Amino acid sequence: MSISGPKNSTAIPERKDVSTELKWRLEDIYASDTLWEADMARLQEKLPELTSFQGRLGASARNLLDGLNLLNEIDEMAAKVGVYARMRKDEDNTDPKYQGMYERAASLAVQVMSAAAFIRPELLAVEDNVLEEYMASNPELELYRQFLRNTSRMRAHTLSASEERIVAMAGEVGLAIPAIFTMLNNADLKFASIEDEEGRTVELTKGRYIKYMQSPDRRVRKDAYDALYSSYRALINTIGSTYAASVKGDAFNARVRNYGSCLETALDRNNIPVEVYGNLLEAVRSRLDLMHRYITLRKKALDLDKVHMYDIYAPIVPDIDWPVTYEEAKKTVCEGLAPLGDEYVAVLKKGLESGWVDVVESRGKTSGAYSWGEYGSHPFVLLNWQDNLDNMFTLAHEMGHAMHSHYSWTTQPYVYSDYSIFLAEVASTANEVLLMRHLLGLTEDPVRRMYLLNHLLEQFRGTLYRQTLFAEFEKITHEMFEAGQALTPDVFNDIYTKLNRDYYGDEIVLDDNIAIEWARIPHFYRAFYVYQYATGFSAAVALAEGILGHGAPARERYIQFLSGGSSKYPIDLLAHAGVDMTSPDPVHRALDVFEEALEEMETHFEG
Repeated sequence: MSISGPKNSTAIPERKDVSTELKWRLEDIYASDTLWEADMARLQEKLPELTSFQGRLGASARNLLDGLNLLNEIDEMAAKVGVYARMRKDEDNTDPKYQGMYERAASLAVQVMSAAAFIRPELLAVEDNVLEEYMASNPELELYRQFLRNTSRMRAHTLSASEERIVAMAGEVGLAIPAIFTMLNNADLKFASIEDEEGRTVELTKGRYIKYMQSPDRRVRKDAYDALYSSYRALINTIGSTYAASVKGDAFNARVRNYGSCLETALDRNNIPVEVYGNLLEAVRSRLDLMHRYITLRKKALDLDKVHMYDIYAPIVPDIDWPVTYEEAKKTVCEGLAPLGDEYVAVLKKGLESGWVDVVESRGKTSGAYSWGEYGSHPFVLLNWQDNLDNMFTLAHEMGHAMHSHYSWTTQPYVYSDYSIFLAEVASTANEVLLMRHLLGLTEDPVRRMYLLNHLLEQFRGTLYRQTLFAEFEKITHEMFEAGQALTPDVFNDIYTKLNRDYYGDEIVLDDNIAIEWARIPHFYRAFYVYQYATGFSAAVALAEGILGHGAPARERYIQFLSGGSSKYPIDLLAHAGVDMTSPDPVHRALDVFEEALEEMETHFEG
């Protein structure tokens, strides 16, 4: 069954015209909006009960248990009303009813955070030996051991109540820095028009940029590239000052919180050892020769005298006709994930047929794709399906998130039901790797095979190499400021140009534009975040290859990993699954896969 819409029609359907089997079933959260209203009222009523623990939470084991139990109950209810309202709004963003419900849920979430603000300071005021005595005297508190342990380890980085209030007020000022960049980047920046492949004048936008960078017409690629960067260049001093201020804010937080560096501050949120970051950079740097070979391959495959940065996104293998309907994709994804075991595939199939997925685009629906949900129900996936191969990989990716949530939610108590951002992309990417291996095993047609390998190599370039380059840029800029050196646009440009030379090699022409690419990366305003894309990708490839190579034992460890939630620190959960991110080995194992795919493509184009 194709779900592209009525024959000979490209009209986007109204929500009411989409068949039920292609919609998610939010009734599994609330059977009616009336029940949602009832929970909103109950939640509001419970907030005074929570604040009644203020000043006495740590006074006894009983108080501590009752307070934490109530906090969990309120958190779970707040998540439930918020998730439902947001996903109803996402069905049709023009519906004022669900816009209003979403705004009310968001407002109540702020009230919940405010009511719970006393809990962490009061927990930190209870010494570890007293907490141990409480847990010994009341075994029910054992449930919260990891939660209390994780809270207690922040004691050395927590200030007095009055100092915390001052830092919080300073934090409000600090939030202005990313807000300024967001307004510049999304509202104020305008881009010149260019001519497309047909000679039509089209307005360049950030959303259209990658489309034009993937154009087979080199003139279109260059024009889009130049138009984009000319706009950033016009504001480079403003953006440079904004990013420098962001780095200074990170350094302020590190000093105030008694950390040795900005990097240590960021990684400690998830208890990630600093050597994980260093291992990633060192491992990728030791294999930059592979990226240099990939650039050489691009030069040959695209028949270019010189490779410019605007040639990086041009497909080595032109788009091919490879239609995939949603029904075909469901079947193929389930087959590709068979190495994860019968139980995994049975749950996956049930989810695909039981209202987990909202499949097709409809008028007013939120664009893109995501997986979300809440603890008391099953996960949900939003898609905007198109009949192509990329959408099949998106389905595998989002169902990876959904299955991670399913296993965590059905195994862990609520307090440990969510998983760390450090782990967020592991299960989704592992699914993509397994699907890719499955398709490569089935595909003999040389053109289709090269298309798949190009897709895989681009994943490595964009997620492992590119994000590591970003991570290295962040590390250098923060260390420079910590050493007392000035941060200016020229300094940023020099750092970024050198990194691109190192990563892409001598075969690529580095023009003036690439020097200012740092100026358009929003993630830089959330310090030391992007490295997690690279580590997550590496861990996922290592896990998927381990499952394919070692069968049942590796599969069982992987399912245990999916079931772990936040019951242990993310590094420990990965280690139990067979991936030690405190060593460079997982990154090298992932890059071995890159090298294998690269060699096959090199052989093909040499022939």
